[in-house]
Amino acid sequence: MQFKLKKIRSDASFREFFRLHKGKKTSIIVTAKKERFKNLIAYSAINKFLKTKGIYTPRLISQHFKEGIIEIEDFGDKTLLHYVKQSKNKFSLYKKCVDVILKIQKIKPVRKIKFSSNKYLNLNSYNAASLHKESNLFFDWYLPGVIGKKKSSKYKKIIKKELHKLYKKIFFKNQFIVHRDFHVSNIMPTNKKLGVIDTQDAILGNPMYDLASLIDDVRVKVPAQIKNKTFQYYLRKCSIKKKQISLLKNDFDILSIQRNLKILGIFYRLFKRDNKPQYLKYLPYTWSLIELRMKNKIFKNLEMILKKSVNKKIRKKRNFK
Repeated sequence: MQFKLKKIRSDASFREFFRLHKGKKTSIIVTAKKERFKNLIAYSAINKFLKTKGIYTPRLISQHFKEGIIEIEDFGDKTLLHYVKQSKNKFSLYKKCVDVILKIQKIKPVRKIKFSSNKYLNLNSYNAASLHKESNLFFDWYLPGVIGKKKSSKYKKIIKKELHKLYKKIFFKNQFIVHRDFHVSNIMPTNKKLGVIDTQDAILGNPMYDLASLIDDVRVKVPAQIKNKTFQYYLRKCSIKKKQISLLKNDFDILSIQRNLKILGIFYRLFKRDNKPQYLKYLPYTWSLIELRMKNKIFKNLEMILKKSVNKKIRKKRNFK
């Protein structure tokens, strides 16, 4: 049998991916030089757990955790992003994604996931501290990078204080398993199913987080009409009590802004620290999404502060030194 190994892609993590050809069969080799536990062990354990609950995740074929290598099932080379860009009926694809989110949300939340005979992976829960830890990437990387350290330190405390007030308004508390990076680039149509990848950051949290990740995805521009229809489809299909439905919109808006502030920080860090300037092209649209959600009146103060600190000209920039 002839073996052939070909590098296929990299992402925003410390992993590398290769397609292994074994005659006519293929598999994916994942290597991780850093954060091996999260990128290999946690990833394998969460995939296995979700698969037992009916979520289509890559099957682990072989593992060499000590060497930083795993071999997993090959879902092909086209993510759902490819089909969304080409489709004239984008809503039908987003409905299918929402169905996957709803299926994940029906899984009974667990604190521990087994990854070996006597070892368990702990699933953390979102709280105000963890939300701040994520949005701190905006203050640590993006803000000082685009307006300077002195000006950044001036606005940091004011913005964080306002964010804290907003995070305290979140109603639904850690009742669901959250993928945490659920968007069309992490969904792969294969064998007439939607496969889910990049599960390693799963956590217990709010039902709106994955929905916000899907609808307000910085990598693909979706018309507002499709965004609204997708959100309404979720509301019709979800198991949340009708009297609590109105509270979902505030949670959605808060978590969308929180996530996209984090993304501004992550993408600027990828440019500055990891020499990946290709991520800068997403920054203007990320700001557009933040502005879209700040139309909610609860963000009146935050909108005013962000306007003072990061002006329109900076928000539109996609090239930095």
